[in-house]
Amino acid sequence: MAATASAGEAEPAGLATSRGDLSSKDLARVIAITRPTTDFSKPEPFELMQGGAGTSRKQVNRDSFSQSSANITFEEEGTFKIGNGFFTKLWVSAPSSTQASDGLGPLFNARACQSCHLKDGRGHPPEGNPDATSMFLRLARSAETEAEKAALADRQVLNFPDPVYGHQFQDLAVPGLRAEGKMVISYQQVPVRLADGTSMVLRWPSYSVSDLGYGPMHPSTTLSPRVTPPMIGLGLIEQIHPADIFANAEDKNADGVAGKPSIVRDPKTGELTLGRFGWKASVPTIRQQSAEAFAGDLGISTPDNPKHWGDCTEAQTECLAMPVGVHERLGDTEAPDPILGLVTFYSQNLAVPARRDIDKPEVLAGKKVFYEIGCVSCHTPKFVTRRDTPNKAQSFQLIWPYSDFLLHDMGEELADGQQVGDATGREWRTPPLWGIGLTQVVNGHTFFLHDGRARNLTEAILWHGGEAQAARDRFAGLPKPEREALVKFLESL
Repeated sequence: MAATASAGEAEPAGLATSRGDLSSKDLARVIAITRPTTDFSKPEPFELMQGGAGTSRKQVNRDSFSQSSANITFEEEGTFKIGNGFFTKLWVSAPSSTQASDGLGPLFNARACQSCHLKDGRGHPPEGNPDATSMFLRLARSAETEAEKAALADRQVLNFPDPVYGHQFQDLAVPGLRAEGKMVISYQQVPVRLADGTSMVLRWPSYSVSDLGYGPMHPSTTLSPRVTPPMIGLGLIEQIHPADIFANAEDKNADGVAGKPSIVRDPKTGELTLGRFGWKASVPTIRQQSAEAFAGDLGISTPDNPKHWGDCTEAQTECLAMPVGVHERLGDTEAPDPILGLVTFYSQNLAVPARRDIDKPEVLAGKKVFYEIGCVSCHTPKFVTRRDTPNKAQSFQLIWPYSDFLLHDMGEELADGQQVGDATGREWRTPPLWGIGLTQVVNGHTFFLHDGRARNLTEAILWHGGEAQAARDRFAGLPKPEREALVKFLESL
């Protein structure tokens, strides 16, 4: 990582290309500490604390992703716990005697934030189980008119919803209403033979829907499967300076890998800013992400997204006729202030767990392989967060997310065919890798990638294509001990 201009220059905050938050001395320190290592004989300084001073050093168990940042204040710890209460709260349909908890739906995917973000961790496909709560389908159709194409070009919208089923396919509904239908997954077996003769079988999923409750979908509507990503470290990601993300959006070493920033409009100001959250980096802030999840996943309105009927469309008249959970004495939305702020604070302060086994020879060897085959071209190891953060707990922290937070073409096999703002149907944001080695401990599975098709880390690597094809092929060409060492390194994150 390198800064792109001298410190102190005035630039639009959301699209700044220089570290205006740093003195020249601090800027030099940041450039030095974030320079990629060339010494794999021992751990790097501070590598254990991959979430900076907020890193959780608590015992590894199922709650490893649910700890608060270690450096927040006693008062903030109380706010965090209240936010957790709303995050885990089960909402009910309206009308209800529990007026502070009604308004669910009418169409929805889950009754609580925690239902999707299981133990604040990674979601999974409904393997042998009808429960698809932690995985859903995004819906979008192509632009049809010149006005729609212009709105896309001007970034007024990210894409266009299905005219009947909206932006999200919802498989649950309140009593008296039909759900939108069911997600259907089928898998094709794909044999793979590695250079050393090892044979593997990958599974290539295809998606459809059944039992449609409101007629056919639009012919051009695409289905994009999404499992819920882990919640750890979001507040730190939010405070990575945009200059440091933009700095990686070029092919400095001519290896064919050049990430693309996702530029979106801030829904409050209308100004252009950097998107960094979501599988396609379509959301700029955690608060917006939380408000969209309330509306889309739960059908709950908030001050930032006052959709009392959630994702119901004009074509779903039965849905729009259902009662909502707005109560004047409580506010003008179903989750009025301060609920959204509390859930946002909780989401911003879920700690990243400390690394494990960082000095073991096999882990160090695997780290060297990770660098040598080109994984760091997208999975940027480290950043230093900005100094001018709203909460000093996230200020000037050396963090190790292993992501550049840019969009990359991942090839046709991982493509979903769905445009989301600047992201094409082949492009995905590089997901952070911190905490990936605890997926089994926290969530009881090892399903990876945006749709959980990979059943382990090796399969996840072998699905990489597009800009990552060369790194994938180098991995496939490694002898087994080096492949296993690389996986051991990933498991230490």
